[in-house]
Amino acid sequence: MAKTATARKLTEARQPVETTKIPDFDRVIHEKTRLAIVSALAVNQTLTFNELKAILKTTDGNISVHARKLEEAGYLSLKKSFEGRMPRTEYTLTAAGRRALEKYLAHMEALIKVARGA
Repeated sequence: MAKTATARKLTEARQPVETTKIPDFDRVIHEKTRLAIVSALAVNQTLTFNELKAILKTTDGNISVHARKLEEAGYLSLKKSFEGRMPRTEYTLTAAGRRALEKYLAHMEALIKVARGA
């Protein structure tokens, strides 16, 4: 099937836009729940499991799984203790976690800048 003149012009006009080389996303932080955990900890020195659960409005299992992945990556540390008979888990963002968040935010800012044509 022959292309119309308009379709040919649109096809010819589309050239890839050169962008600066932007490193790959940090897949650990890029997932929305993990990004929310890291972001919440970036503005709070420590947060308990229940505080994170309330802030993120998510399930116990979701917090546990994503916090474990962040801990395995070295992005957060946790301290377990008891208040009476109740377990208490406190999370803190590590220096590596803060650096990873800053790198992620810089990456996003670079993408936004390219998308806006700046």
